[in-house]
Amino acid sequence: MSYSNHYDTLKITIHATQAEIKQAYRRLVKIFHPDSNQKITDNEQIIRVNAAYEVLSDSKSRLNYDEKLRHSQQQFHHVRQKRAESAQQDYKTTRKTRKDVDENVEEWLRLVYKPVNRILCTILNSLESQIEELAADPFDDDLLNEFQDYLESCREDLKEAQIRFRSLPNPVSFAPAAAHIYYCMSQVGDGIEELAYFPLSYDDRYLHTGQELFRIAKRLYREAQESVR
Repeated sequence: MSYSNHYDTLKITIHATQAEIKQAYRRLVKIFHPDSNQKITDNEQIIRVNAAYEVLSDSKSRLNYDEKLRHSQQQFHHVRQKRAESAQQDYKTTRKTRKDVDENVEEWLRLVYKPVNRILCTILNSLESQIEELAADPFDDDLLNEFQDYLESCREDLKEAQIRFRSLPNPVSFAPAAAHIYYCMSQVGDGIEELAYFPLSYDDRYLHTGQELFRIAKRLYREAQESVR
């Protein structure tokens, strides 16, 4: 924002006397007049100088102009102050927003990501040993009961992981990791249910399908880890 200032045009202060105003005017006219100095010809500047002198050379018009000038300067400084306050507020808001975002990320990592990861890691890494124990005698009732207990334990752990996962919205910056975890849990759930059919039918295909779903879940789990690094 700017405003026309006749005092600046005549290169004098607002406290200049009438004699100083006249002297400044004559000096500038001589500088910018083409008859006096052909090297410097600025018609617009001459017009501004004449307009400034016309206002400031008359005491009454100068008083009116000074009042308008003070009002204009007050508005100018008021706008600058408002802009400065707004800029400062924007800066504070930005800092607060960044702080809130950082705190949200930290909270999500601590309360969701890390606990869910631990649960999934335990489930995914435990299946192989369970299958090996069951392979000793797939028709042994005790081994089948232990296998069913194991699957029920996996269901409970998976349910806890799902509840934790839904407890907080994931930060935007961790959306890929959250997506991989979500699909990983889905594959684990399907794998558990597929494995649970084996004790009912003794059909090895359910074991193979369940193991394949767990392998897919492991891949998604690794991709979640990589996307967080």
